[in-house]
Amino acid sequence: MTMNTVDPPSDATNPSSSQSPAAMPELDGPAVGEGDAPVDPAHAVDMLGDVDLDVKVELGRCRMLVGDVLRLSSGSVVELDKLAGDPVDVYVNERLVARGEVLVVNDNFCVRVNEVLSDED
Repeated sequence: MTMNTVDPPSDATNPSSSQSPAAMPELDGPAVGEGDAPVDPAHAVDMLGDVDLDVKVELGRCRMLVGDVLRLSSGSVVELDKLAGDPVDVYVNERLVARGEVLVVNDNFCVRVNEVLSDED
């Protein structure tokens, strides 16, 4: 049985070959944050004003057995771990950001934010 081997090109193993890097075209305009005027942080935040975020309000939690969940029907009452009047948690993109109280305004549920949480909370 005869085995054929292929030798790599001589410059592929030699880092000091005569190849030069590819030429890249120059980009027009200054890089972000460079140029005549500094980037205004307020303007940068304004640009994000129309980005959709997922906001959830958690009234409370409970643990249930599968059998109990299967027995739920219209009119069933699920007891939560919070009392009426306790603050509710406000999540933005799965991150707890605030606590508040539930209100009813014009027959709609609303949340009045009472506390905005910092990163340390």
